[in-house]
Amino acid sequence: MFKNKVAIIGTNGLPGKYGGWDQLVIHLTDQLRDHFDFLVYTSYTAIKGKAEYKGTKLKKVPFKANGFQSIPYDIYSIIHALFVCDVLFICGTSGCVFLPFARIFGKKIVLNPDGQEWKRGKWSKPVQWFLKLSEKWGVKNATIVVADNLIIQNYLNEEYDKDSVLIEYGGDQVVKVDLSEVTANKYNLTKGKYAFKVCRIEPENNIDLILEAFSQQSELPLVLIGNWNNSIYGTVTRNKYANYKHLNLLDPIYDQITLDELRCNCGIYVHGHSVGGTNPSLVEAMNLGLNIFAYNVNYNVETTENKAYYFDNVEQLQQLVSNYNTGVLRSNSVSMLEIAKRRYLWSIITNKYSKVFSN
Repeated sequence: MFKNKVAIIGTNGLPGKYGGWDQLVIHLTDQLRDHFDFLVYTSYTAIKGKAEYKGTKLKKVPFKANGFQSIPYDIYSIIHALFVCDVLFICGTSGCVFLPFARIFGKKIVLNPDGQEWKRGKWSKPVQWFLKLSEKWGVKNATIVVADNLIIQNYLNEEYDKDSVLIEYGGDQVVKVDLSEVTANKYNLTKGKYAFKVCRIEPENNIDLILEAFSQQSELPLVLIGNWNNSIYGTVTRNKYANYKHLNLLDPIYDQITLDELRCNCGIYVHGHSVGGTNPSLVEAMNLGLNIFAYNVNYNVETTENKAYYFDNVEQLQQLVSNYNTGVLRSNSVSMLEIAKRRYLWSIITNKYSKVFSN
């Protein structure tokens, strides 16, 4: 039986740690291996001499998948894939300035441009200009464009007059576990009586807003996990709030059991993302049936079907926290779980990608 050979380009590759692209690659290769032959382009920092991972073939790329190296990383991968694969699935737009040339080969190019990367505040104006140009060339030259959020889908249609396929993210790989005594004691936490957030430490994730709101009360501890040491912004922000004992500002936790314990047993999941489409950490929280406070931006409202609690500023988040502490707020966890089981399961997501790769 002939199977299309599908290249997956633009991610860190396999084995994945955690993050939206990582989980997408893991589930595509696991659940669709009987239908497609996958070749996953993988950063040299992720593998050492391996040619495959759990039966999926890998191609080592001599660049890093993130930062400025993501541009040659993607272009290198695209050029190689044009000669060995039938379908190119490109995640992100870093190397899409090459797509006008790649389309000459007549291969199917599936692009998921992600959530308007050029809007992120960490980029300088010249970099934002390049990323916007790369997005434009990618969307215009791809055979099929995948939008991960209805807001992104509408934007692509309005900005580029381009139809797209709506495919969100799954989040049901998360496992619900109890908070162990060891973890509870280590971080001085009580089940259901703390708030939790995990994210990249970047301004557009509203880190300052969240920390300022939680610093002004001490009844509800906050656990915030992220890559604090990767930027001046991160180190300065953590130092600013280091003396608040109820603020647990933790480095990335790669032990999945500990991470699951901390996330599953919080009383509030705080989602501060203001840029992007359907955020993977949000749909994971929804699949866990957590009570969600989300930043009031259209992507988040669409993802949660306007059934979470939303905040625009420090004062509004403070009021939500106060109402939670006094029992005024009714939990939205049931609604979040119902939406997740209807929309954000990996079986649903991979089935949609299977149709895209096949058409």
